[in-house]
Amino acid sequence: MITIKNSQRSIPVKINALRQAVECMLERAGYSDFDINILLTTDATIRRYNKQFRHKDKATDILSFPFYPELKAGGPIRATTPDEKNLGDLIISVAYAQKDAQKIGRELNIHLIRLCAHGIAHVLGYDHETDADWAKMQKFEAKLLEGFLKP
Repeated sequence: MITIKNSQRSIPVKINALRQAVECMLERAGYSDFDINILLTTDATIRRYNKQFRHKDKATDILSFPFYPELKAGGPIRATTPDEKNLGDLIISVAYAQKDAQKIGRELNIHLIRLCAHGIAHVLGYDHETDADWAKMQKFEAKLLEGFLKP
């Protein structure tokens, strides 16, 4: 199940379109029967999470909290109980995303889909610590985003 909670109220978000995109991305990743939680929030809230969990006292666009933090990129999840069919949590600052979207000339709701792909990649073990990791992650995100974004 995909749970999306929108705790910010100042910027309109197309929640149903975002849910459908995430459903499609999870299917492409092979995890359509897994849960993921998405919190759409403010800069102030994401800053608190960023400070608490990453020790960075600043807002950011997205934070990812994997249910399987030791998962290697591309590695399979072998859930043995229904409770283990969980990918984790994504927290997105809508205001931060809106600023970034405006800078690159992208519509906000499309940019939120892009951020969800990035977050899904993270909860599935992908990272961008090295150039090689970044290239692998970009390839996986492109697979998730196929048809959603124009080149």
